[in-house]
Amino acid sequence: MGKGEGISEHYGSGSSPRYVQMQSEPTPSASDLHRHEGERIFEELPRATVVEVSRPDLNDLSHIQLVYTIEIEYKQFKWRLVKKASQVFYLHFALKKRAIIEELHEKQEQVKEWLQSIGIGEHTAGVEEGHDEDEHDEEPVSSYQEETHPSKNRDVPSIAALPVIRPAIGRLQHISDGAKSAMQGYLNHFLDNLDIVNSKEVCKFLEVSKLSFMPEYGPKFKEEFVMVRHLPKIHTEEESTQCNNCWWLCCCCNENWQKVWAVLKPGFLAFLADPFDATLLDIIIFDVLSPSDGNGEGQILLAKLTKERNPLRFGYTVTCGNRTVKIRTKGSGKSRDWVAAINDAGLRPPEGWCHPHRFGSYAPPRGLTADGSEIQWFIDGKTAFEAIASAIEEAKSEIFIASWWICPELYLRRPYDVNASSRLDALLEAKAKQGVQIYVLMYKEVTIALKINSLYSKRRLLNIHENVKVLRYPDHFSSGVYLWSHHEKIVIIDYQICFLGGLDLCFGRYDTPDHTLGDYPPKIWPGKDYYNPRESEPNSWEETLKDELDRQKFPRMPWHDVHCALWGPPCRDVARHFVQRWNYAKRNKAPHEQAIPLLMPHHHMVIPHYLSGKEKRDVLREDQEEVYQEIKKRSSFSTQSSFQDIPLFVPRVDSEQDRAARHSKLNGLDKTVLPFFRSRSNMEACFTETQMKDFVDDHDIVFFQQRKPEGRVLQLKQNLSEKEWWEMQERDGQSVSTEEVGQVGPRTACRCQVLRSVSQWSAGTSQLEETSIHAAYCSLIEKAEHFIYIENQFFISGLEGDDTIQNRVLQALYERIIRAYNEKQCFRVIVVIPLLPGFQGGVDDAGAASVRAIMHWQYRTICRGKNSLLENLEHVLGAKVCNYVSFYGLRSYGRLCEGGPLATSQIYVHSKVMIVDDRAVLIGSANINDRSLLGSRDSEIAILAEDNEYVDSYMNQQPWKSGRFAHSLRLSLWAEHLGLRGLEVNNIKDPVSTETYTHIWRGIAETNAAVYQDVFGCIPNDMITSRYAFRQEMAKQKEKLGHTTIDLGIAPDKLEDYENGNYKGTDAHETLLKTCKGRLVSFPLQFMSNEDLRPVFNESEYYASPQVFH
Repeated sequence: MGKGEGISEHYGSGSSPRYVQMQSEPTPSASDLHRHEGERIFEELPRATVVEVSRPDLNDLSHIQLVYTIEIEYKQFKWRLVKKASQVFYLHFALKKRAIIEELHEKQEQVKEWLQSIGIGEHTAGVEEGHDEDEHDEEPVSSYQEETHPSKNRDVPSIAALPVIRPAIGRLQHISDGAKSAMQGYLNHFLDNLDIVNSKEVCKFLEVSKLSFMPEYGPKFKEEFVMVRHLPKIHTEEESTQCNNCWWLCCCCNENWQKVWAVLKPGFLAFLADPFDATLLDIIIFDVLSPSDGNGEGQILLAKLTKERNPLRFGYTVTCGNRTVKIRTKGSGKSRDWVAAINDAGLRPPEGWCHPHRFGSYAPPRGLTADGSEIQWFIDGKTAFEAIASAIEEAKSEIFIASWWICPELYLRRPYDVNASSRLDALLEAKAKQGVQIYVLMYKEVTIALKINSLYSKRRLLNIHENVKVLRYPDHFSSGVYLWSHHEKIVIIDYQICFLGGLDLCFGRYDTPDHTLGDYPPKIWPGKDYYNPRESEPNSWEETLKDELDRQKFPRMPWHDVHCALWGPPCRDVARHFVQRWNYAKRNKAPHEQAIPLLMPHHHMVIPHYLSGKEKRDVLREDQEEVYQEIKKRSSFSTQSSFQDIPLFVPRVDSEQDRAARHSKLNGLDKTVLPFFRSRSNMEACFTETQMKDFVDDHDIVFFQQRKPEGRVLQLKQNLSEKEWWEMQERDGQSVSTEEVGQVGPRTACRCQVLRSVSQWSAGTSQLEETSIHAAYCSLIEKAEHFIYIENQFFISGLEGDDTIQNRVLQALYERIIRAYNEKQCFRVIVVIPLLPGFQGGVDDAGAASVRAIMHWQYRTICRGKNSLLENLEHVLGAKVCNYVSFYGLRSYGRLCEGGPLATSQIYVHSKVMIVDDRAVLIGSANINDRSLLGSRDSEIAILAEDNEYVDSYMNQQPWKSGRFAHSLRLSLWAEHLGLRGLEVNNIKDPVSTETYTHIWRGIAETNAAVYQDVFGCIPNDMITSRYAFRQEMAKQKEKLGHTTIDLGIAPDKLEDYENGNYKGTDAHETLLKTCKGRLVSFPLQFMSNEDLRPVFNESEYYASPQVFH
């Protein structure tokens, strides 16, 4: 019996109209039948196993009611399908149809060639086919075979289908066994042919697409054709016959519904035009959902079934962020399956992204064991920019950049005249020409308030290359957002390394530990990069090489910052945040612009996937239960700790497995397999622990080991030594060597968690806002045992009961200090902030109301009024307050040019870092104010790093295990601020001892402040308490010098000295300044203490919301 006869016999015997109701399809063209080899989905043959055969109704012995559970394996992917017998029939007939049509086309080509050879015409009529009836497959039949393929490639099994259709009559178990055996044989037959496996019919049957087996997007979940109507018109070759293919009573034609291929992945739901086309039409990225729907009906679900007016229509909605997408399927069963699968992928721990984690963050703690989570710190712009330049040069596929301000003409290496290729636009151009895709997110400023000219930067970047895509956001009028900004500073390279912290890629940020004031003639800071916003903000950034300041009269403002690099899962967490922001901005700014694509986030496990068994279940249960209990019973800004599923600051005792893993990593190898949790979705997507063996986390570890020996980021040489300073560390748990401290830290394995301040306006989140940075600040402060060290651009916070300032960092500090006092603990809080806000205008200038307003809110926080920290502490501690908390700034001096004036300037503290107990570090873009911490205002990102590796140190003269990462960063910061070198660093290993805190730290700060006051009389200082006193001092300085800076930063030729009541000028400048050590100075708490610094009615700032300034 031939194959064709077999089909007829099988279909005819026992067929019935109640089984099938087919619809016609257009005849496939030759172009449909001969696709390019590169479009194949399967590169090798998959394996299929029939796991189970069942029937919904045990009393119905009809063979058409059989249901097959099939497990498919392909490479490291494994998934399950549940297929009805009818679906197997449809697949079989579609394959036979394709084989017949291919054969006809092949014969047609032969006839055409023969006719042409005898000179009869150039064209012949195409072969016309009758339309097979096919309810299951709506797409035109296609093939992946070349014309020269042998006919055996079209061999489709048919005899094997007979037992499937009509298994031998007998007992129920025998029928199932026979059907199972027959189906296994049938699958083995066509899955043994790579051409058939890659046909559209089989790929649809197996529910696979171009995205299915891309390991960067995670394991394979449910896929299928669905109908949507929220997308713009999809132009296809089938448009003329679309009504013939309409599934559900022409709903697509009447209501703009369109058929798309839906792909469910662990972190998102994507829509493609076709399973063979990986071009993204739309994507729903799963995000933390609100704990309640607002109606008291419980948590919001990702997907819900909908009730259609037409009983023949079936669908569901997917709600995430501020979007709700309506989707229709063929039947109610398919809708239920999709709803279960989507909710399972998004909500079921541990894989779900829709649950908040510790501190309410969208991202979980990483690095609880060796998963590739690593971090490295950078102090000041020089080292950070050089590392970023090196990483960009190594980029292979994509670069993400998000920044508050971007200057394309920024040189990332100096001197600039010999590093032309390291200019940001040159670096990006070189990579774009190599095919690297570059995505830049810029803050779109309110131009009357800021002069960063993002429009100019956007145009410059877009002119580089077509592979550079730029979005500015928000559109103020359409979004209604005028007061808030996108404040993150992020660079991500190939999802492998991420940089974040306080440094924007813009002018004024590049600096060295010397914090030089002058650059004449220019060698380091070209043009407007010689930057001092206190003196003048450029009105235009287009002539970048033209100086804004007279270099021989005005100093640049030195810039102090802290940045970090991340590897492994934390890097991809930050990239997911970028993708979420990019897609949200694209939908709002350029929804129909094809040159601006939507992005898909790379996948990794969400809950620490290296926990197993009972340990995993306990952590998950504690995490989820505590999160929702806390959300229900507490406000967003309570000072009590929340979301604590991982203990802080507890030295982890390594298991034998962890030690072995670390040892293998140090030797350049890591064969550890990180298990992947098994999903129990109703969609039957089955992936075992071995499925993820070759997925992202293992791939990253191998990638790290391959790159480490040659990674340029880790080979930045310091001027002080030919060796990296961390190479001098003892590696067996001993203390960090103090022979050298530098500006680049060790690349360290840490527990890391990404934190955010975002909301619906800034990232399109499902929650009103995420405030995990604020929650982390409060929790870290509460749990601190010995000391807290803070560097921040602003320090504006409130105590309990303060109705104006909502963040409670100050309350957490107050409570922790009071507790230490009551328990007679030695506890220190050190805060380093700018001496003056870094905005244009003298303190007394008419146009400097913004400067005074920020000063008001900071002094209100620190020491003035009933809501201030020091005033409230003095009520309890009295004169002992200074033993617990103190405030400082940074200052530098130098000659502006050879023979030029001696000048001073504050070093602008722009870092946003907190170090606790030398074990935990919080680094990011967030300031300590409401703008950065409330979530609903500026968007921010930060990383909390908790050490896994410890070194021997001291705390209050007692032995203490300090974290290698935190300890090394604190030592380097303090060594720079205090001017310590070599063995002197040993004196600050114990940060809370009286010797360190009182004699070294406070002693140096007070001495330096006094010297600067004697030499320069600069401001701010404690002797000027009013604007009147300031005017007098300014007039005196100008009369004496003829010229000074806006903050009285020029030294006179001779110092005033009096002997026996007579004036005597001295030339003791240099001698006196040499007594300064480092850059640290005391913060002047009495400066302008007699003034109300808030804007008054004749100043425009008076009519602005006070929230702008705090």
